[in-house]
Amino acid sequence: MTRVKNTPPTLAAAQEKLAAMDFQLSSLRDGKVLARKNGCAAILGEQQRAVEIAVRPGLVVRGELARLVDRGYQKFFKTADAEIPALPETMSALAHFEDELRLACGIPSLYNESLGSVSDRYLYDRIWYRDEGRQPKPWEEDAAAVLQA
Repeated sequence: MTRVKNTPPTLAAAQEKLAAMDFQLSSLRDGKVLARKNGCAAILGEQQRAVEIAVRPGLVVRGELARLVDRGYQKFFKTADAEIPALPETMSALAHFEDELRLACGIPSLYNESLGSVSDRYLYDRIWYRDEGRQPKPWEEDAAAVLQA
């Protein structure tokens, strides 16, 4: 028996599927597409004739795509000027949105992503300068200045 290889849809084909699933689509510069539905949105692009998620799905807050931030004790949706707590209803809507988006675009769902939400940033208590690389030691002068500020 011959195994049939599935070819991922192009961005144009994915747009047709998304429109049929009641997604609102807007063209952006550089050939990217903004897909919106039920208060959630993501930006799609095309690389090597396959659809990719250029900007992770998030909640639309005041007309801006909010990023999911995990602070250890709670998740938040953050924009440039607002930060709102992530409620169970919004997290469920975001997960449903991402599932529909991946299905229509032919993007595989990875096991670890399907277990729960994946945040854009993880900012747990006591983890400073995580994104900058090296962590300051408590006995270093720079760390003492930061602690006192």
